[in-house]
Amino acid sequence: MVYSSDLLSKLYNAFNPFEPLPAGDPKYVDCQDVRGDTNILQELGNRMLLANNNTYQLYSGHRGGGKSTELRRLKSYLENRQFYVVYFEADEEDIDSEDAQYTDILLACTRRLLKDLKEIASPRPILDWLKSRWEDLKDLAQTPIEFESLGVEAQLSQFAKLTANLRAVPELRQKIRQKINPHTVTLIQVLNEFLNDAKQNLPKGYTQLAVIVDNLDRMVLVKDGDRTNYEEVFLDRSEQLQALDCHLIYTLPISMLYSTRATDLRDIYGECLTLPMIMVNTINGDIYQPGLNKVKEVINKRVRQIAPELSLEKEIFDNPQTLEKLCLMSGGHVRNLLLLTQDAIGRTEELPIAEKAVRRAITQARDTYRRAVGNHQWCLLAEVSRSKRIINDDQYRSLMFNRCLLEYRYLDDEGEMQRWYDVHPLIQGVPEFKEAVAKLA
Repeated sequence: MVYSSDLLSKLYNAFNPFEPLPAGDPKYVDCQDVRGDTNILQELGNRMLLANNNTYQLYSGHRGGGKSTELRRLKSYLENRQFYVVYFEADEEDIDSEDAQYTDILLACTRRLLKDLKEIASPRPILDWLKSRWEDLKDLAQTPIEFESLGVEAQLSQFAKLTANLRAVPELRQKIRQKINPHTVTLIQVLNEFLNDAKQNLPKGYTQLAVIVDNLDRMVLVKDGDRTNYEEVFLDRSEQLQALDCHLIYTLPISMLYSTRATDLRDIYGECLTLPMIMVNTINGDIYQPGLNKVKEVINKRVRQIAPELSLEKEIFDNPQTLEKLCLMSGGHVRNLLLLTQDAIGRTEELPIAEKAVRRAITQARDTYRRAVGNHQWCLLAEVSRSKRIINDDQYRSLMFNRCLLEYRYLDDEGEMQRWYDVHPLIQGVPEFKEAVAKLA
């Protein structure tokens, strides 16, 4: 049977890998049981509900593993429990993940809070702070306008323009930081005045304020001598990160959890919740059927929204083995799963999706992962493949950050959480990796 190109187009777009699902989306699949019983609502949300004071928490995991979707679920969960929640993706407009520092994050938070809360709180304290420094900043905002001559909306627009230049104009970035850095303490003070005003005027039905800052986990590691930008943001500036007078959640690069500073993070923020991969294989390398079924369900739910009458294993894919191969090659990484599926659809002129199209999509992705590995790292990957453990070392942290190494969790027979690591399945087919494994034999 020949299906229309319109159907293929709808299927292709249903697997957009860069759009997190909104809370309550029918395409959402609950994978808690195959992610080591990780539950963001209980482990982050419940702490916020129980605490008498503001909470400051970290959330981590592999990029593209599903954190943003889980955070949106948490936002909805909290809103149903009298929390007014401001959620934003820090790298969307304000922060360059390749070069991010604490000042950038503070300005991003300020801009977004002004945007979301200006209808219920007076922005005057923040605007007065900006006005007192405008002579130093107006050139960096790339505007000749005199601040005092503007109305409130126009003043807010100028602040947004300044923060936007942090991301859009690299040559101005360091200059803006140098001008703002000496005044971050006073900026936090006026920002808290604004937040306290907002908390006094929350819409009916809300009693608490929370802010979720997503996508900080995408920050690229930058070293300056013995220090890193991760340490500068999350440790050196921890007091400032925790100074905002509301509940806060920040996402954290997963590689920092495997550094010698992990205990410092725990002492400052409490236990960091990590979202592991969907376990599609056991630690012994056997197929883990419950996890494989969940990954298939992720695909099936998206297909059902477009073509509920078609069989997933016969009419969408040419046979069950083709579907299974695609699912296993994802490694239980949601974005990889969506990318592979979308690429296979993109290589298809009519349904069903053939094994050849899936194989080509896998080959293309495998080549991308091969290029992400340095020549000196193949032996490290081979060792992890054998031991299922990682060493506290920068090279391993790098491999975690770029998703060449994946983390899995499961509950053992006694209900204890067990953690293990493996090489991404796409890498396992790379000749250099096979050669490194053979040398260990």
